[in-house]
Amino acid sequence: MTQVTARGRGFDCDVLVVGGGIVGLSTAYALSRSAPGTEVTVLEKERGPARHQTGRNSGVIHSGIYYRPGSLKARYAVRGAAETVAFCKEHGVPHEVTGKLIVATGRPELPRLHSLVQRGRENGIPVRELGASQIPEYEPEVTGLAAIHVGTTGVCDYRAMAARLALASGADVRYGQEVEAVDRRPWGVAVRTTGGAVVRARALVNCAGLHCDRVARLAGDDPGMRIVPFRGEYYDLLRPGLVRGLVYPVPDPAFPFLGVHLTRGVEGGVHVGPNAVPALAREGYQRWTARPRDVAETLRWPGSWRIARRHWRHGAGELHRSLSKRAFTQAVARLLPAVTEDDLRPAAAGVRAQAVLRDGTLADDFVLREGPRTVHVLNAPSPAATAALPIGREVARRALAALDGAPD
Repeated sequence: MTQVTARGRGFDCDVLVVGGGIVGLSTAYALSRSAPGTEVTVLEKERGPARHQTGRNSGVIHSGIYYRPGSLKARYAVRGAAETVAFCKEHGVPHEVTGKLIVATGRPELPRLHSLVQRGRENGIPVRELGASQIPEYEPEVTGLAAIHVGTTGVCDYRAMAARLALASGADVRYGQEVEAVDRRPWGVAVRTTGGAVVRARALVNCAGLHCDRVARLAGDDPGMRIVPFRGEYYDLLRPGLVRGLVYPVPDPAFPFLGVHLTRGVEGGVHVGPNAVPALAREGYQRWTARPRDVAETLRWPGSWRIARRHWRHGAGELHRSLSKRAFTQAVARLLPAVTEDDLRPAAAGVRAQAVLRDGTLADDFVLREGPRTVHVLNAPSPAATAALPIGREVARRALAALDGAPD
């Protein structure tokens, strides 16, 4: 029996994915593997893949130790770490499993470090507890009261991985195509780009990252959240020999960021950071880059003000370390006493797309939502790159279910 293609039914594709970061491309890859013959188009507004969150993070393959047992982050990060390594091996993507230390430098951090050990074990992650005298076995220049070693953590070139996913998916990936309008009808969706192109699909998947809430509203769905951008600033360590692998502080559970850490990347250099400061633009990679629309949307959202009231002390500290290289260096020196201001050179920043609910809650798990013939990925910051393959499979499953319920 001859298969009728999407174009044969009057569509340009079966599934249209908006966003060419690693989650969108992983979704296209999963669709091609789970439902061969499904025609997939990916629209990406930039001239190449992975130009935003995917290509501007620390490149860590996260173990999953930080995340609440049973959460999507925990399940997908643990599974995704192993799958990322396997994919990189198969496709020749630069990567390395280095292990990492999480180091307590003050006594108040010791109970939190012990809690991480318990959480890691609940998530099925092997961890080794270290006393102060054992830390130099892994990192001779790092000091602390205690630490844990997590052997499954590594590093990866996620931009290269995203490019490989684009090729392996077989999807029609169109770069330089920014979505301007979405028209949802009983038969599916029609999307118009800023260049005037129209793409008709039976279902739409929204993986637009920093702009995912806007795409959801274009499709007629209420996301129930807003993206509030936080810029993460990095330095390069000019004496990379001070660090062998990855070194993290003990995170504060009241704040959804992991703190300034040290990461030896696949290219051999060591990145220091990121901090987390409010950005004045969703793509605000420079400190003073501002876009009035982005600022206005953040200020109009009630949750933004509630965040500010709840976390102003943390925010003030992050802003101080952003404006003062000395303060940033002092934060790093708690882990790496030998570091000086002269050892740090500014590097490219990233922006985290943080979903904030109306009540000011910072979404602490991946958020996936569905509407008629639409699937929206509404919160996928770190560790989404690590978890991209499992996330992609779940999004693909939901998209295929939307196809089953849509008329031809």
